[in-house]
Amino acid sequence: MDLDGAVIVALGGNMAGDYGSSEALLEAALARFAQAGLPVIARSSWWSSAAWPDPTANEYRNGVALVETKLSPLEALHTLFSIEAEFGRVRGEKNAARTLDLDLIAYGQALLATNDLVLPHPRAHERLFVMGPLAEIAPEWRHPTFGKTARELAAAVSVGLDARPISKKPQNEPI
Repeated sequence: MDLDGAVIVALGGNMAGDYGSSEALLEAALARFAQAGLPVIARSSWWSSAAWPDPTANEYRNGVALVETKLSPLEALHTLFSIEAEFGRVRGEKNAARTLDLDLIAYGQALLATNDLVLPHPRAHERLFVMGPLAEIAPEWRHPTFGKTARELAAAVSVGLDARPISKKPQNEPI
């Protein structure tokens, strides 16, 4: 797998919506990626972490997927927003509970800073619930700005230190 061209998407949520569990909702969202032009080539296990800023809220479930796409970075972002909406995501209050949160973490080695999109994601490298799952499936991926691997970044995170895998890592096969 060519990690220099990796398109990385982080998935998360803490509301099950119509799916019975957050994990079921995340699985359904992943299954939707290919139809939307973002076929999954590898994915992590699901991780759990406390809600922030209110740790008494439902725990979050998180994971990471590597996808292939012919979409531009901005088109990919808008596609992810469309998938979020399909799964009941309502954007409003910052850090509010949500059914689905999809973040474009990296698009190959692209460096981009616009009003709509910053690549690589400006805070992903600080978050264990992103770097931990990424290190499972692409430990040698290198951050385009810092040059550190996903494994190195996961060992140095400062946010979400309680994050932990809760499911067995799936095989890296297309969904």
